[in-house]
Amino acid sequence: MKELIFVRHAKSDWGHEGLKDIDRCLSERGYSDAYLMSNWYHENKKTPQVLISSPATRATSTAFIFMRALKLDPKDLVLESSIYESSKENLIALIKKQKDSYQSIMLFGHNPGFTDVCNAISDKYYFDNVPTCGIVSFHLNISGWKNLKLKSATLNYQQFPKEYKTKA
Repeated sequence: MKELIFVRHAKSDWGHEGLKDIDRCLSERGYSDAYLMSNWYHENKKTPQVLISSPATRATSTAFIFMRALKLDPKDLVLESSIYESSKENLIALIKKQKDSYQSIMLFGHNPGFTDVCNAISDKYYFDNVPTCGIVSFHLNISGWKNLKLKSATLNYQQFPKEYKTKA
């Protein structure tokens, strides 16, 4: 049994007009949500064996916050350029290439790719949108990552930042 965890990057800052998309950093809310969700994960879930992140600043910032909350070594974080602006097909291909020794993988990246891949692998559940800093976990009844098939993953849990915010 394998676990595949998707974490969409936290809310980004759109305040710098000339900045390239890949270089956009987190907004104040993004940092707050990343700390909130990484602490929730640390307190409630088992630490994944590897974290794999898009090289976009907003994704790596989110991944580093999770890495510190989970008390992981920086060597446990892999930057993977193919996650940035990736399609579901490319994301599935990336997942299939992972070491079979990894029982759990946490990916940090972007929409629409993350929502699309979650819907492609989910056996029953459909996501309209994985929100910023949303966490979606799937169980896969496979022995090797190369055996990942469409519509074969069972939703383990989903956690979104809005679930922890009080209404004013």
